[in-house]
Amino acid sequence: MHELSITRNMVAIVSERAQGLKVTRVRLEVGRLSAVMPDAIRFCFDICAADTPLAGASLQIDVIPGLGLCTNCGTEVALECLVGRCPRCGTTSLKLLAGQELNIKDMEVESCA
Repeated sequence: MHELSITRNMVAIVSERAQGLKVTRVRLEVGRLSAVMPDAIRFCFDICAADTPLAGASLQIDVIPGLGLCTNCGTEVALECLVGRCPRCGTTSLKLLAGQELNIKDMEVESCA
């Protein structure tokens, strides 16, 4: 399960950026075509966050749909997997525009005052 490693790394990055402040929320972007399972990230999060500034933080995961661009006719094509066919011209020559993201979008920390 590579999601455990991904979650550990995400917790380490956010902990470092928080500079000792308590993190209350983390928001991730996970592309539908990224081969990362959001439910597995959620499952690992509390375990990986224990004894870190992220302990007790909420995790929000925004799933980014797959999107391709037909290199033949320019049509944007919704993708459920890495291969697809243009509904307009029928070609399989698609440039991937979205869906492979794996980003820490933002985080919230408690006020230091």
